[in-house]
Amino acid sequence: MTRQRKCSPQTLSLLAVLLERPRSWRYGYDLSTETGLKSGSLYPILMRLGDRGMLDSKWQESPERGRPPRHMYRLSTAGAVYAREQLASHAADDDIALPKGSRA
Repeated sequence: MTRQRKCSPQTLSLLAVLLERPRSWRYGYDLSTETGLKSGSLYPILMRLGDRGMLDSKWQESPERGRPPRHMYRLSTAGAVYAREQLASHAADDDIALPKGSRA
C-alpha cells in the first residue's frame, strides 16, 4: 500500500496553473512567472510530477539559431485527474486556502 502525501502549497499552485490549460504545452519559465515559484522549487516539483506520470514533457528546438532547446510540460490525463482531486481535497480542508488561480 502506497501512502498518499498531501501536496505542498507550491505543488498546488503549479497544479492549479497547469489545470487552467491542461492540454497546452508550457515552458518552465512561463510556469515560474505564473506561479511565482523560483527555479529551485519549480523544477524539482516538475521532475517529481513527471516521474509519477502526472506530466508529459518534451524538448522543443528554438526557432532562433544558436539558442538551446527548451523543455516543455503539460498535464497528462492522469495528471489532470490528480490535479482536480488534490485541489478539491484542499479546498474542502478549512485550514488550507487554495492557491491563486485555482478553480477546483
